[in-house]
Amino acid sequence: MSVPSTARVVIIGGGVVGVATLYHLAKNGWSDCILLEKNELTAGSTWHAAGNCPNFAMNYGIMNMQRYSLKLYRGLADEVDYPINYHVTGAIRLAHSDERMMEFEHAVGMARQMGLKMDICTPEELQQHYPFMETHDLAGGLWDALDGDIDPAQVTQALAKGARAHGAKITRFTPATGVSRENGEWIVHTDKGDIRCEYVVNAAGYYAKRVGEWFLPFGGRPVPAAVMSHQYFLTEPVPEVEAWTKENGRKLPMIRDVDSSYYLRQETVGFNLGPYERNCQAAWVTPDDQMPEDFSFQLYPDDLDRLEWYIEDAMARVPLLGTQGVSRNINGPIPYAPDGLPMIGPMPGVPNAFEAHSFTFGIAQGGGAGKVAAEWIMHGHTEWDMWCVDPRRYTDYTDDQYCVDKAKEVYGHEYAMHFPHHRWPAAPDRKVSPNHTKVLELGGQMGTFNGWERANWFAEAGDDIGEEATQTWNRSGPWEQRVRAECEAVRDGVGVLDLPGFSRFALNGEGAAEYLRNKIAGALPKAGRMTLGYFPDNRGRVLTEMSIIRHDEDDFTLITAAPAQWHDFAVLKDGLPEGLSLKDRTREVTTLIVSGPKSRELFAKLTDADLSTGWLTHQYTEVAGKPALLVRVSFAGELGWEVHASFDDMPVIYDAVLKQGATPFGMFALNSLRLEKGYRAWKVDLSSDYTLLESGLGRFVKLQKLQDYPGKSALQTEAEQGPKKGFVTLTVDADACDAPYMACIFKDGELIGEVTSGGWGYRINASIALGVVKATLAEPGTELEVEIYGKRHKAVVQPDQPLWDPENERLRA
Repeated sequence: MSVPSTARVVIIGGGVVGVATLYHLAKNGWSDCILLEKNELTAGSTWHAAGNCPNFAMNYGIMNMQRYSLKLYRGLADEVDYPINYHVTGAIRLAHSDERMMEFEHAVGMARQMGLKMDICTPEELQQHYPFMETHDLAGGLWDALDGDIDPAQVTQALAKGARAHGAKITRFTPATGVSRENGEWIVHTDKGDIRCEYVVNAAGYYAKRVGEWFLPFGGRPVPAAVMSHQYFLTEPVPEVEAWTKENGRKLPMIRDVDSSYYLRQETVGFNLGPYERNCQAAWVTPDDQMPEDFSFQLYPDDLDRLEWYIEDAMARVPLLGTQGVSRNINGPIPYAPDGLPMIGPMPGVPNAFEAHSFTFGIAQGGGAGKVAAEWIMHGHTEWDMWCVDPRRYTDYTDDQYCVDKAKEVYGHEYAMHFPHHRWPAAPDRKVSPNHTKVLELGGQMGTFNGWERANWFAEAGDDIGEEATQTWNRSGPWEQRVRAECEAVRDGVGVLDLPGFSRFALNGEGAAEYLRNKIAGALPKAGRMTLGYFPDNRGRVLTEMSIIRHDEDDFTLITAAPAQWHDFAVLKDGLPEGLSLKDRTREVTTLIVSGPKSRELFAKLTDADLSTGWLTHQYTEVAGKPALLVRVSFAGELGWEVHASFDDMPVIYDAVLKQGATPFGMFALNSLRLEKGYRAWKVDLSSDYTLLESGLGRFVKLQKLQDYPGKSALQTEAEQGPKKGFVTLTVDADACDAPYMACIFKDGELIGEVTSGGWGYRINASIALGVVKATLAEPGTELEVEIYGKRHKAVVQPDQPLWDPENERLRA
């Protein structure tokens, strides 16, 4: 049987995610879509998946996606008239420490914002949920009544039935063999014929890396993923479990012992134990163990020796587990991205190609992933900000070894807590500053930003720089006194931050200025000056922010956050007219931030540049005898300059600045300094969850400008009606911890907003939270409460101005 010769969308891969994408496309009116599966549906990771369905996640976007999936699944059988073996059993997560309980408290708060109810439990309450469990060594736990498990094959087939009912096509036993491109359209090749289409989706699961190779000639990149071997085993029937189920008319809840790293659930009337072992194993990574052409419905040999410690620990927790033997072991391949999160969204560098793969929890996330992928294809954006899964979050540093090393690290710490001052150590030094060795000599404790190594703080002799010291939610630690001193150096003298990896683009050619005017909501700077440009999407929401440096009428440098490199290049390239030149210069130029009241005095010894020019000006000059662009701006909020120079020349400049007495400071200090100024951070405070007006960026929005930029009409309507949300700066009566991302904000017990970022301001000596609240509560002086790891703290809305140097007198000095 031949395949259709044309389609609007072709999806490659028939697991739960590919089928869910097809279902959502068809249900929303795009019925001219086809899914290709080389074997039977579910033949990859889906068929051997355990099918666990948690709401819980410590990433807000992932939790939202899982929440949507579970809600969809609860009604899917009736919607499409297909039986699904779905058990909503509830689940408990166990905490062995106060730190874990704090994590659970934050998860409960995030869930509350989505309308989900999760409960914090004492050990006694945990035992009421699960009577066969030992609790003597627990600090407590978390209960989610909507957790459970589902049959992976049945839910996939139900989604397939729904997709077909809305007119979409599924072709099994039809492997895609490659792609080509002609006249702006894709041609997907199969043994049964070619399909010409507008969009193509790589949903090939653990074969996504291989499918991704087809797109390399069209601007693609190697897919950053690895495959891990994951095991779980099923026991023989347990009489006590059978009796309890009969008596209560339901299954036992699931247990996740996240500190020991396994889940345990009831399977028929026995148990299913699935560990995530530290001594884990990547698959198909050696020359003599290559990925086969087809691994459909196949498994690896059993390797239970790897699980011995976890089995013994689980039997101590639930002694009934040890009363019966193993009936079956499942050891199959699961794809892992380097951060353990899936890739859903535009394929980097490739027009009209999308990705939906690398799911480690594909069943729980499948329904939501289908929604997200379909929205990206149909509308070019998603309902929720989903940067956490955007494939463009990885750039040019994810070689095969990096992917394997990070996948093993993530797998072995699947349930790990992600503390704010902790750096995961695997696969370091992928991209380094030309000053990297010097920064390390000065005591730099490094972090990674789009693969670039930057100092987070500078340690002194005797400081505890071990990994264990960073495993805390508290702001205090070996770094705190150093960060305070770094902030004070910037406040009182002059500090220098080595900052490689700023995403940097050169845009020029006749018409470049007009092109940018049609992209941003505000105005362009004059030649010789710079400004911030905000790029809305067609809803008026924040797509991105860039610093726009204007050299001449149609000659610009645009600078943006390190992680935004591929995302923002795509924003600028989208609709780029012929005749304009757009180049990525991130690897050519690096940056120093030199800031503090004595910075002018310092530069006077290193350059003949005009240091009297005003804020937001720039000039080409020499610094320490090396050519540089000197930009009068400071993210630290003090008098200062950015120095932009080539990688070859920057070591000389850095050494000269240090010799003139500048104190090196790091990213932790910069974050504190920017919070005191109310400066927004990309994909934290600035996201597509909020409009420009809701984000407090009204001064950068020109509603009367001639150009019809994206989102203009939406912003005009919002301005007429008044924003429903308002961006606020809060001072918080915090204790040992500052407000984390997505902490809840309350007024008189009512949830009225969320924190976007928080931290301690060392110049004002107070805890700061930036956030979004109901517009009526954004008035200065309004008293609110911020929930920090389960405890509510008084917070006060501050005037719409910086907390430090509110008139910007020091900045403009």
